[in-house]
Amino acid sequence: MPAYVIGHLQEAAPHPEIAEYIERISGTFEPYGGRFLVHAAQHEVQEGSWPGHVVVIEFPGMEEARAWWDSAAYQEIAPLRSRHIVGDIILVPGVPEGYDPAATAKAMRAAMAEQR
Repeated sequence: MPAYVIGHLQEAAPHPEIAEYIERISGTFEPYGGRFLVHAAQHEVQEGSWPGHVVVIEFPGMEEARAWWDSAAYQEIAPLRSRHIVGDIILVPGVPEGYDPAATAKAMRAAMAEQR
């Protein structure tokens, strides 16, 4: 089941370290099967607010996503970003093949019925 690294990064002034980070990041996640799904794209806010930028990197699974995040290669370049850009980054598993949201709703209704 795929996993995703999702970053919500705030606006930042251009800086040479950010450019270096962007140049080097693909080389850190490719060995773990990672690839950009969203990067350097304009987003459209449909509800609420979402200032800044969105980054999404797909991995084959959570194990690979965690291994990339913890890797020496990524940890070496991470400060190039974090010194200049404030943001939130999460690792999240995708849904399995054939996922049925109706089954999730059914389980939710059953749990609510038990609480009564």
